[in-house]
Amino acid sequence: MRSSVEIYDMTARECEVVWQTEDLVEAPNWSRDGEFLLINGDGLLYALSLDDDDPEPELIDTSFAVRLNNDHGISPDGASIAFSDHTLFGKSCIYLLGDGDEEPRQVTDKMPSYWHGWSPDGKELAYCGDRNGVFDIYTISTKGGPEKRLTHGEGHNDGPDYSPDGQWIYFNSSRTGTMQIWRMRTDGSDLQRLTADGYGDWFPHPSPDGKKVLFLSYDADVAGHPRDKQVRLRLMDADGGNVETLFEFFGGQGSINVPNWSPDGSAFAFVRYSSEIS
Repeated sequence: MRSSVEIYDMTARECEVVWQTEDLVEAPNWSRDGEFLLINGDGLLYALSLDDDDPEPELIDTSFAVRLNNDHGISPDGASIAFSDHTLFGKSCIYLLGDGDEEPRQVTDKMPSYWHGWSPDGKELAYCGDRNGVFDIYTISTKGGPEKRLTHGEGHNDGPDYSPDGQWIYFNSSRTGTMQIWRMRTDGSDLQRLTADGYGDWFPHPSPDGKKVLFLSYDADVAGHPRDKQVRLRLMDADGGNVETLFEFFGGQGSINVPNWSPDGSAFAFVRYSSEIS
């Protein structure tokens, strides 16, 4: 199987397979009601039921947007979906769909922009933007308008996700060389480095109670965040303490690019890839 969508139970410390396919699928989000996972594949978005012993992905109508990447997520109230798509402009643009929208509504004017997080109050989005080859963290109102730049070209900055209390944005940055996990206040102040080890760390996701942060780690000699690598999922305290490796697996790009905790924080979803690629 090319892709295996799985759930890791935090109490049992075990993985459970939800669904497997010969196709490439990526980036599971957990719905706010806990009933399905949101995944992408072949430029489209799907809902994968968690109440079915033999689930089949259900296509979500995204209208003209048929070149989605793996950056998507459900709003805190469950009424809207944010996603990044290349269809109209050939570059990644962030859209919102739902809550009365008949068509995906464009949020970002500057491109490419890659969605990564909703603020807990549902009023802002956090994303990575490439501006003239410089990757930085930005926020923007869900209504659109001017973007707010939070980092300023110190290395490659990516993967922003809000803490559940709305006080912090966690992200990964190569500003000190190897990609590591950092956090800052939502206005860009009080920058703090949280990891400092021999790995390349990506895509931090705070748990729903705000006590822990899940993230993906590559070997230090791996550049960027490619797919099909031996990686590990690691967990640490919100302030960077008590780092532990949960397990190693074959994955990488697409495994946990977006927020992936269950609503109650008892589990998280991820995608494992086959090491035998035809």
